[in-house]
Amino acid sequence: MGTLFVDKLDPQSGTSLEIGSSGDTITIPSGAPITNSGTATGFGDVNSPAFRAIRTSSNQTISNATTTKIQFNGEDFDTDSAFDSSTNYRFTVPSGEAGKYFFNMRVLVNSFSGGTGAGYYIKPMIYKNGSVVQQFQYYDFRAGAKDMYGNVSVFLNLSVSDYVEGYIYNSSADSSAKDIDDYLGFSCLEGFKVTT
Repeated sequence: MGTLFVDKLDPQSGTSLEIGSSGDTITIPSGAPITNSGTATGFGDVNSPAFRAIRTSSNQTISNATTTKIQFNGEDFDTDSAFDSSTNYRFTVPSGEAGKYFFNMRVLVNSFSGGTGAGYYIKPMIYKNGSVVQQFQYYDFRAGAKDMYGNVSVFLNLSVSDYVEGYIYNSSADSSAKDIDDYLGFSCLEGFKVTT
């Protein structure tokens, strides 16, 4: 193997320069930094699939003391058409996109009411393949009507065809049904691929 010592490589003609051929392995040795002052394309993670699904068109009623699947029936974006916003309301990992993902869910629930000292709470949950993998409880003990806002996030290692959904449990002192609010997309499930 020979060594070529140069300070700069330029194309012989035109403006394109190719290093190696298809199937070749180009190795950058350990300790050799790569400095890029241009635009990098065609390699590295681009954080897709990515999506943001929202509750839209109308509020969703949820019963008291019940775990309910949230019907995120609209989308702000969905890079790989991997979120079903019309039937199953879930994100499914597309072919070739297994890896580590980050998900975040926010839920606005209205209107809780109760007397002084009455306890009520919401528990937003993220499910993977039909089972809860992350949840958080939000309590409120104030008197009078109010809205409750909850958030839950999780990193997941997913295989192709794994699916992720949003659920919520609500428990109210007045035992009445509540609504998941559709206002301005405050209630949403969003996620993106972090790496393979």
